[in-house]
Amino acid sequence: MSQSRIILGVDPGTTIMGFGIIKIEGKKLSCLQLNELKLSKYDNHYIRLGHIYTRTSELIETFKPDEMALEAPFFGKNVQSMLKLGRAQGVAIAAGIAHNLSVFEYSPRKIKMAITGNGNASKEQVAKMLQQILSLKELPKNLDATDGLAAALCHYYNPAQQTDSNYSGWASFVKQEAHRIKK
Repeated sequence: MSQSRIILGVDPGTTIMGFGIIKIEGKKLSCLQLNELKLSKYDNHYIRLGHIYTRTSELIETFKPDEMALEAPFFGKNVQSMLKLGRAQGVAIAAGIAHNLSVFEYSPRKIKMAITGNGNASKEQVAKMLQQILSLKELPKNLDATDGLAAALCHYYNPAQQTDSNYSGWASFVKQEAHRIKK
């Protein structure tokens, strides 16, 4: 890994997509962007997915991240909600792969553990710890943005994950998943 790199963190959602971008220079961490994409104003699920793809692509084109980390969906009781959340995550992943980024996923528990040392930490605890680690002046009102930032920081804290299987483009995805292709 180079001395300087940028990581895009995304908390995919169908009503709010949180995202954060960190820059690492040597051992110094800084937050380049912390924001959210509000999608609840769109009634059509497919329009929401289109906005997720477009905004993720814009972030990649603007900040030129080296890697992308996402919060993996947690398993809930509502199958329809899980399906929609999975689609949102898939669209964000597709945007990353389309821009030749290596994409990594982390469970909510792993992210919380990496940031606070407690896999059961609350969103507020994660946000406060991020504020301290990254010297953020203020936290956003909605904590979906800090969830995206936490995914990026979790990736930074997990160098072992960075050498595992990952996809840096469609070609690497097809090569690594060749066993799944029907001929």
